[in-house]
Amino acid sequence: MAARSHRTEYANVEVTPPADGSLFNEMTIYPWQALRLSAIRSSAVCLERLPREPHLISHDAYFAVVLLSGGYQLEQNGKAVFLQPGDMTLYDATLPHRIHCPRNFSKLIVSIPRPLLRDRIAGIEHCTALRIPGNQGIGAVAANLLRTSASQTDQLSAQEFSALADHSLDLLTLALASVRPANFNLSRSRSFALNRIKDFIDRHLANPAMDSAMVSYGAGLSSRYVNDLFKDENTSLMRYIWQRRLENCRKDLLDPIHAGHRLSDIAFRWGFNDLSHFSRAFKQRFGCSPKAYRQQMKV
Repeated sequence: MAARSHRTEYANVEVTPPADGSLFNEMTIYPWQALRLSAIRSSAVCLERLPREPHLISHDAYFAVVLLSGGYQLEQNGKAVFLQPGDMTLYDATLPHRIHCPRNFSKLIVSIPRPLLRDRIAGIEHCTALRIPGNQGIGAVAANLLRTSASQTDQLSAQEFSALADHSLDLLTLALASVRPANFNLSRSRSFALNRIKDFIDRHLANPAMDSAMVSYGAGLSSRYVNDLFKDENTSLMRYIWQRRLENCRKDLLDPIHAGHRLSDIAFRWGFNDLSHFSRAFKQRFGCSPKAYRQQMKV
């Protein structure tokens, strides 16, 4: 069974309760690998995140929403989206936004760390406050998997539930790409170049000598152009490489095939050549040491 906890309050947002003051909120949170899945039931409410200084923001994440019942309106970046039960949308938890639910509602929220989603889809910042229909196409597939995953937590082992996270993130990525504007800032040629670079990186992650010069040569692009492409995504080339290595190590720690492998074997398999550096980087990214993460997933 997946670990869970309960919360009865909102954090870091302004809350306007119903006119009669009868606010209730029930939230069940399921840690889900690098993600977090939350099931929420609430009375009518209006939530608003006001502009804040960066150091006051605690959730550096995107929130994917699946509306289960009731009504839901999201406003962000000058756009407004209205959801019907089954529909999905995305918003940036760090930016100002307003959520208005005029009557009792229930929803699922998938909290996705910003780097994880940004690495998967170029132009993700243009995908917020857009409606993803939940009754057709990839949106229906993604929403159904999220609903089923949340409803079956009592019937799934921790390992089974954890394994669904990657599949859900893959489907969410496809669903978001299906509504991404065609004219977002990253041009088609730059998008193609970025995808070519990322493909080269994934094929050479095991090489600890991979650096900017190797990537530039392998992709057939100048170092300056490569660095500019990653700057467009608010990251750097080497930070992206480390994130990809850490993500592959995390997956190996969950894979029964690698259950008997030493932590050093997994780290070296994905290009780390210093176990201490790997452990520090892993803890910084996922909140616990590789050893603790492996033990936690066995529970």
